[in-house]
Amino acid sequence: MLGGTLQAQLLPKLGSQRAGISALTFLKIDPSPRSAAVAGAHVCMTGDAFSTYWNPAAAAEIEDFTVGASNTFWVAGINHAYLSAIKPTRIGNFGISVTSLSTGKMERRTEFQPDGTGQYFYASNTAVGLTYAKKLTDFFSYGASIRYVNETLAEFTAHTGVVDLGFLYRTDVKDLSFAVALQSFGTNSKLKGDYNPGGLNPQTVELGEYPSPTVFKLGVSMIPWKTEDKSLTAMVQLNHPNDNAENIRMGLEFEYRKLLYLRAGYKINVKDEVYPTAGLGLRARIGKHPLNFDYSVDPTRYLGMIHRIALTFSLNRKEREPANESTPDAVPAQ
Repeated sequence: MLGGTLQAQLLPKLGSQRAGISALTFLKIDPSPRSAAVAGAHVCMTGDAFSTYWNPAAAAEIEDFTVGASNTFWVAGINHAYLSAIKPTRIGNFGISVTSLSTGKMERRTEFQPDGTGQYFYASNTAVGLTYAKKLTDFFSYGASIRYVNETLAEFTAHTGVVDLGFLYRTDVKDLSFAVALQSFGTNSKLKGDYNPGGLNPQTVELGEYPSPTVFKLGVSMIPWKTEDKSLTAMVQLNHPNDNAENIRMGLEFEYRKLLYLRAGYKINVKDEVYPTAGLGLRARIGKHPLNFDYSVDPTRYLGMIHRIALTFSLNRKEREPANESTPDAVPAQ
């Protein structure tokens, strides 16, 4: 009770009356275990393969061809998969990403056959994105993504497009960083198709138009403690969604010799997500090419645990460093 009162005083639930007004909400599912482990406070994180999702500007920090794949074991047996690749070039970094969400088959039910008719239908969502990111200076970078989105529900289909924009500014004072991002800004989505539900009073189904789930993000991060082989990164982020209340995300990432990463986070003003998040990352190599494994767990009050796993692989174009130095390439993969 006290925690809820403090949250209400810190951040009133302005906009909570907008809950549920948007379509394509699968676009809000974070595919990155690294990001989810710090409660989604990701907008200032250093670039990796999943930058194509959480801030395209961070994709400008990728120096080698990088591929990442993740799977989110979402609630109710729903599966969410993400694949991304980023290619650095002389004129900037280019990326491609594919998001897929599938519910599997579901049985049709009617008022006269509540146990099922023996017929099945499917629901699926797919998004394909192209990303461009560039560093203007050593401190400032920007990026943009454009995504084609397809939604299919039984006989109904919707096609739309959304745009992501991001800006990232890093300083040389304790790696203090600032970032803003606008995610999933686009046109309204409307399912179209022909279906007669039958029953006593059959009527043609008419569906309305709904906006994309746009989120404006503002974040800051810094490394308050750092030694030769260890560091701690702290990050805070404010989210302003168009279909829910404003909320704050806070996260910590502890790094040991660039081999082991421990992460934790907390969400403020996110209904039904009142527990801390956590995760870890491990780095090995295949030859001289880095291979990262990440895992996160996101507990929810009513829908159980949400687990995420990911693998990220980079083609290292640099020469391997001497084995007697404390570098990730000096440690063989297990």
